[in-house]
Amino acid sequence: MLSAKSLFQEILANDDSFALFCSIAASGESQGGWENARIAALVPESERELAPKITRHGADEDKHGRIFNALMKKRGLEPVPVPPETDYTMLLEKHGIGLAHEQLKRDQRLTVQDIVTYLSHSRVTEQRASEQMDLLRKHFADHPDIGRAVKQISNDEDNHLAYCHEELLRFAYAGHGRAIQRTLRECALAEIRIYRDVSLAVMANMGRILGWSKAKSAVLAAGIHAMYAYERLGGWRRMVSLKTPERRNALGGPAPAEPEFV
Repeated sequence: MLSAKSLFQEILANDDSFALFCSIAASGESQGGWENARIAALVPESERELAPKITRHGADEDKHGRIFNALMKKRGLEPVPVPPETDYTMLLEKHGIGLAHEQLKRDQRLTVQDIVTYLSHSRVTEQRASEQMDLLRKHFADHPDIGRAVKQISNDEDNHLAYCHEELLRFAYAGHGRAIQRTLRECALAEIRIYRDVSLAVMANMGRILGWSKAKSAVLAAGIHAMYAYERLGGWRRMVSLKTPERRNALGGPAPAEPEFV
């Protein structure tokens, strides 16, 4: 029977599919690290106290990229080119979600509205990341090869999501509530569409590597489309709600001095 666990076990067991999975993940995390570093450097003077948290967020993303590269190195694998149609982060940027890279490359201070846009985009994408890592943690936390990495990244993603909730609530109380809700809705509706397209592209590439039958590929594609239908009909709302997180000040202070998976 097809399940998330059995599919990932199949990907994990094959060097070529595992290298593609890790390369896609490492590329996205590294891009996120660069984006956060640039945003931290350009925050407006009125929000300078937020800069260390954004820096910490970016440092975590960079760390995740190194972890995925380390997982490949551990198996004697090299990173492989990331097919453009599977590049989730770049496709979000291409469709106007978040802050444009051209803007971040300039040495011009961001506005408070830019920070609201950044946090709204992050709240949506970190919801996705937290859910994905929670699924992997559920099935592979005790795996001898990837368990430690999965637990470390999952904990970080939960911290990132908590941070987004807390900071967006702060901005909402400061009078930006309507702008936040509008931006969250726009980001969520765009993200679920891009996630569907990227998921289809990733599964198509994995299918070619692993020699999946047309029937198996069709079943997987149908599942992805069904997930999109659910999200389009209302599932997206989980990505736009805001609540006080259990983890308060999740990115406050320096990163914990825990040994990194390498």
